[in-house]
Order: sequence, then structure tokens, then C-alpha cells
Amino acid sequence: MDDEELLRRAIEVSAEARRHGNHPFGALLADASGAVVLTAENSVTTGRDVTHHAELNLVRLACASIPYADLPRHTLYSSCEPCAMCSGAIYWAGIGRVVYALSESRLLSLTGAHPDNPTLMLPSRDVFAAGSRATDVTGPLLEDDAAAHHEDFWV
Repeated sequence: MDDEELLRRAIEVSAEARRHGNHPFGALLADASGAVVLTAENSVTTGRDVTHHAELNLVRLACASIPYADLPRHTLYSSCEPCAMCSGAIYWAGIGRVVYALSESRLLSLTGAHPDNPTLMLPSRDVFAAGSRATDVTGPLLEDDAAAHHEDFWV
């Protein structure tokens, strides 16, 4: 599968998160061949934990099931640009590549000052660039598709 196909799957996971009563964010992890090995959705509301972002949930699953030495050959696909917290976790896990759909700045334009989304305007590229090893970042891609699940959510 190519990046756009895998991003569409991550966006569908974000729709599932919303259907389950959570914020509409989803992520998946693909190996070097493009096979999906893990998926995770946001569970902040149902898990009653503000750190249960989709990407961080995925990192926890990945670290528990994939050897650390293998993670640099994996790509994390996210329906939205990973926040600073999630970017840090992705970096520490050693995941080599991130592809995201909706940019943090566009998400902010949809959420405004909503108390459930206290945005840190710190782009994921900046977080990764501060590290001592490279993390490849591609995005935003398919922003309109990802935004569709947020447009009437944050009212």
C-alpha cells in the first residue's frame, strides 16, 4: 500500500474513535513492506487519561510487541499531525518515519480554543529536528479527508 492508502486507513480509525465516544484521531503502524501491523485510536475520553492520544497508544503497543531494533524500519501513519507529546514518544520509541494527514495548524482552525484541545503550536518536525537521530516526516496529506471528522465535533 502507498502512503495515501495507509493514511486513509488511519483516518478511518479516527472515525472509529469518534464512534466510540472519543476525539476523532487515529493512527496505524506499517512495516517496511507497507503491511499494517498495529492500529490505535484516541481513547482520552473513555480511558479518562489525557495522554491516551492515538499515536501514544500506538507507541505503547509497538514498544510492547516489536523489538526496539526493528522500529526504525516502521512508519507511523496518523490522521493528524502528532502533538509535541506524541512526537516525543515516537522519537523515543525509534520509529523511523511519520506520515500525517491534518496539520496541527489546520486542526486549531477547526477546534479554536476548545478546552479538550489545548494546542501546543510546536510542529512535529521541530520536535524531531531537536533529536540526535533523524525521523522522516511527510505531511500534511489528505487534509480535507481528515478534517471531515472534526468539522462538527468541536462545537
